[in-house]
Amino acid sequence: MSEYRLEMRNVVKAFPGVLALNQAQLKLRPGTVHALMGENGAGKSTLMKCMFGIYHMDEGEVIYEGNKVEIKGPLDALNRGIAMVHQELQPIPERSIGENIFVGRYPTKKVGPVTLVDHDKMYEDAAKVLKEVHLNYDPKAKLGSLSVSQMQLVEIAKAVSADCRVLILDEPTSSLTAAEVEALFAIIDELRAKGVSIVYISHKMDEILRISDEVTIMRDGQYIGTWEAKELTTDRIITLMVGRELSNLYPKRENVPGEVVFEVKDFTSINPRSFRNVTFDVRKGEILGVAGLVGAQRTELMEGLFGLRAHTKGTITYKGKTLNISQPKNAIDNKIAMLTEDRRATGILGVLSVADNVSIASLNQYLIGNFMLDDAKIEKLVQDNVAKLSIKTPSSKTQIQSLSGGNQQKVLISRWLANDPDVFIMDEPTRGIDVGAKYEIYCIIAEMARQGKSIIMISSEMGELIGMSDRIMVMCDGRVTGFIDGKEANQENIMALATQFEK
Repeated sequence: MSEYRLEMRNVVKAFPGVLALNQAQLKLRPGTVHALMGENGAGKSTLMKCMFGIYHMDEGEVIYEGNKVEIKGPLDALNRGIAMVHQELQPIPERSIGENIFVGRYPTKKVGPVTLVDHDKMYEDAAKVLKEVHLNYDPKAKLGSLSVSQMQLVEIAKAVSADCRVLILDEPTSSLTAAEVEALFAIIDELRAKGVSIVYISHKMDEILRISDEVTIMRDGQYIGTWEAKELTTDRIITLMVGRELSNLYPKRENVPGEVVFEVKDFTSINPRSFRNVTFDVRKGEILGVAGLVGAQRTELMEGLFGLRAHTKGTITYKGKTLNISQPKNAIDNKIAMLTEDRRATGILGVLSVADNVSIASLNQYLIGNFMLDDAKIEKLVQDNVAKLSIKTPSSKTQIQSLSGGNQQKVLISRWLANDPDVFIMDEPTRGIDVGAKYEIYCIIAEMARQGKSIIMISSEMGELIGMSDRIMVMCDGRVTGFIDGKEANQENIMALATQFEK
């Protein structure tokens, strides 16, 4: 009897223009958490989608519980006891929590000659599985009434409901609060104790070193090796992932902040529970970090400044000129750009090409007459950005949704750089991106600041804020609670301001 519950051997998977997996492998032991790590585009999610039956391997084999198997699709995988919680959620918000948990495999009952969904059993079983993962949700409530992080936990309940023996968690904490992460880790510990084999994909080094028993590292679609987690350090993992030493996680910056160019005064949302009386300024060539806990209204504030949310009072001034921004077009016309927090939901146009995504915000620059687009100029724009930002794509015609997260993010940055913005709002610019791609994006941000552009950067990563910001503005419950010079910033003084609630 093999010591492994599941083995993937010599897996090859190709897409048009891309060899995504090249002789990849993975071996899972029962009752362990096995971290799968690598840069964006290393092939981690592709390998898991082969295991779960979403993709069919071109070559290779899967040995499951001692037998060679062919997993024909996700339902086949679930029936075998293999479940997956995807990084990008695909909820059905208008249906109940119970229906989402059992979608595609509803319990049924016979009423005469007709087979119907047994709703009573479905909700009874949903209540049991929610209780099992310590979620106090009404299974009859609409899924859409939950937050994104709560939906993520329901997805985990859905996987547990399949009585899985292998559970794949792809970036499971990307939308979770610190308390929810602790709750997830408690669930993982319980599943591990029951003998479940867990594959854990994350870019968060502290999580990997804390929760994992073994770590497999991939690079460029290939298997690099497997180590016991206790043998590894953050620096060692980074070196193995990127194939080179990263002596510093943050680039040396040569920007010199100048005069104040962008001012916001007394800015207040139309929603009384959102941002209020916000006043701050940004200098030319400055990186202003924005810190705060979940619910601090940082994103809402920036969306208000960009014209995505209404405000009742307050002024925005650029170089002494008062701006009237009631919609994004007004912001764009005034050389303001915004990289949104969720690239999948509000950033990329998934089914369109890389070229379409780069040029969509600046098409008026590429018109021939009133109706025709100059394809040659657009192609030059794309190729210039591919070279300048090191975007990995088979061609400009490739659908953007097929690129890795880091390359999608670079394409979105290219979209706004095509407009040559003076003020660039960046909301979580490195979320869900591996350490190598993060460094490249940090270099892009540093270069923009060196060129004199004003950067406003929201981040939930303390290290990122401290490592990249000239100043940090801290928010709590919709208010600005203070500013910290970048050289004096540390976790303690940021958290002190981030928890300064009104009494």
